[in-house]
Amino acid sequence: MTITYDLLSQLRSDWRHVAHRSPSEAALHQLRERHPDAPLQGIADLGDLVDALEIGAGRSVLERARLVQIMLQGAADANVHRALLQTLLPGIVNVCRQLRFGAGVVSEPSETLGVAIALASELLTEWAGQSRPFAAPDILSAVRGRLRRWLLKEKAAKQAAGGLDDDVVASDDSPLERRLASYCGGPHDRLARLTYARVYEGRSWRELAGVDHSAPQSLQNELQRFAYRFLV
Repeated sequence: MTITYDLLSQLRSDWRHVAHRSPSEAALHQLRERHPDAPLQGIADLGDLVDALEIGAGRSVLERARLVQIMLQGAADANVHRALLQTLLPGIVNVCRQLRFGAGVVSEPSETLGVAIALASELLTEWAGQSRPFAAPDILSAVRGRLRRWLLKEKAAKQAAGGLDDDVVASDDSPLERRLASYCGGPHDRLARLTYARVYEGRSWRELAGVDHSAPQSLQNELQRFAYRFLV
């Protein structure tokens, strides 16, 4: 695992080198002009923006969600793309952890993390310009799906070569994941996404309610009704 965290340290070091330079200031200025209603008070550059998105930085859940949303909208800019990737690093590590860093399929955890980061970067390029209120969980969910598929391909290749015996990566999503995915894009899209975020990403009721503009208890009751009716 040391190599994995060496990779993270390198990324953070590289980010510190560019976070507060003039291109970062210019990119933040453009975001501010395009989104005058965004909660960008006290933020001078993309380095400040990434700092503001940390959980302990004092921003509300709703503000953080809005900031990530506008970053994805502006991610065609290479500087914004890099800032958003930096913001998502803890979530990307968590995705790798959920998949056990490919244990039994990939020899070095850093390889799985490197692939996950590359997939996330590729996804930001594809989704740049989109407006997604749930941008962060949407991105991380998509990264998890792509990383799982990559691991399954790696596993199949090793099995074909006779180099892998253990069933270390599930060959399919869980039944609950498949059920939730079937509701995405339909009339129950909102509830399916919120349920996924609660169950698979461990997001708190307060955090989800903030993004959803609802009360935590009301949201909990609504998701329970959704689960009883459509998932059980």
